[in-house]
Amino acid sequence: MTVTALPGLEPDEQPRPGSRAARRLIPLAADVVKDMAAEYGICLRPVGLRRTDLETGKTEIIDVPCGATREDKCPPCAERARRLRKVQIREGWHRTDEPAPGPVPATDGQRALISLRAHLEHGRDQAVRESLWNQVEEVDEAIREVEEAIAAEGLRGSVAPGHGKPSEPKRQRSTKRRQDAPALPRQKVNPRTIGRTYAAPDGMEYRPSMWLTVTLDSYGPVRSDGSPVDPFTYDYRRAAWDAIAFPRLLDRFWQNLRRCVGWNVQYAGCVEPQRRLAPHAHFAIRGTIPRAVLKEVAAATYHQVWWPKVGEPNCRPLWNAEAETWCDETGRPLVAWDEALDAIEDEPAHVIRFGVQLRAEGVNANDSNAERAIGYITKYITKSAADCHAVTTDRQRDHLERFWRELRVTPCSDRCANWLLYGIQPKNAHARLRPGNCKGRVHQRSTLGIGGRRILVSRDWSGKTLADHRYDAKAWVRALLGVEAPEPETSTAPVAWELARPNDPDLSPMRHRLLRALAQRIQWRNALNAAKDEMRGRASSAAQAG
Repeated sequence: MTVTALPGLEPDEQPRPGSRAARRLIPLAADVVKDMAAEYGICLRPVGLRRTDLETGKTEIIDVPCGATREDKCPPCAERARRLRKVQIREGWHRTDEPAPGPVPATDGQRALISLRAHLEHGRDQAVRESLWNQVEEVDEAIREVEEAIAAEGLRGSVAPGHGKPSEPKRQRSTKRRQDAPALPRQKVNPRTIGRTYAAPDGMEYRPSMWLTVTLDSYGPVRSDGSPVDPFTYDYRRAAWDAIAFPRLLDRFWQNLRRCVGWNVQYAGCVEPQRRLAPHAHFAIRGTIPRAVLKEVAAATYHQVWWPKVGEPNCRPLWNAEAETWCDETGRPLVAWDEALDAIEDEPAHVIRFGVQLRAEGVNANDSNAERAIGYITKYITKSAADCHAVTTDRQRDHLERFWRELRVTPCSDRCANWLLYGIQPKNAHARLRPGNCKGRVHQRSTLGIGGRRILVSRDWSGKTLADHRYDAKAWVRALLGVEAPEPETSTAPVAWELARPNDPDLSPMRHRLLRALAQRIQWRNALNAAKDEMRGRASSAAQAG
């Protein structure tokens, strides 16, 4: 038996051949398959989809990547998603032209359908005024047919709201700014999305952009490892509410910034926790904005949470099956959600603001700092929020545990089961609710309150979706290999797709599927490397000839 030598051990200290220690030195074949698959970027848990031709009955199973974005689930898919996000940020950061052109004019056929829809709306209004309800039903049927024709003609969205049952009126809150918030200048937002062009003394023009970091306020002094100096005075309740409402604050910030500077500012960034576990955000901004303006807008931005005010979560609710309502320990029904909202006066339950720390730096195109900033923005997007920073000390573990316990009982929405802990029935309450055990993502330990999207990209950033960027990458590989794109299927035969079950007899074992994918990927990698070498050879020959 050939035994691999242990590093750092003398020959006489090597394990005895045939012993358990010697066998443990031999790598497992299954682990080698997974390691090689991960090295070549192959999904480690592909999803088998069964494609059935309904005319011939022929079936085949096609493996598709799982598409995980976290490395603890599938490292190759997570790394592929991170590279794609880097490409998206890179392509949109220093654009010199508008990424999204306006829509093309409507065709004559589309305009004719809109005209017909207008006549039907007018006729329906006449019938309603004259109480001709039979005629109203006929017009409604005609309206549905016309709107289906409009959608088939290629117009986006709906023409007008439907004439069904009127929806309940929404509660309106005053939009007047708070007296304790600084005033903000407001301009009409120009549709321009590219930044300003600057001219150097030598006549060269350049269009710089920015990198921005915004944070939340302090909840108490913290040490260098992020743990609080005094856990008993650290405001965990406000930290939990801020973490849940942080996405709304970011939306309000970009809205205020665009209104302040007067043009459609575009951004791409990520949200991640600091060492103190409070979320903060890094953004790449197209164009430049004075730092004083950014600080002014951040200081004047806030978000009000118009929910019922709550105290300590000391209610022990019980479900009354006969009355179909939640009651307290004495059997008295809890306050209904609408009643709790009616009791709100002029003060919201919570107000979230940014902290004083704000970092803004200028970045030029084709600069090493630009690529470094892109790497920093996408550094933690493949990790769960709880794994972004290593927890190594008891103080950090206790801090994480206290923050998570507060997050578990903090309401996350109007339907959150945690409202029952405060004596309030959430909206559309039912018997399946479990107080203190809401299934919302913000309450999970792995999210630390960051329950929404970790990656935030404005609509007109690159003018492309992630699917478009994937297509561009495939088109680049095809062009390098000299392979034409496959023709779209023109067959009209009906095809059915379904998820293959693990116990299906025609579904191969996972290791067989990984080995087949590995062989195919090795062939692709060799062909791609050969094409690159040939291109470099041509470029070198052309340079020598020139």
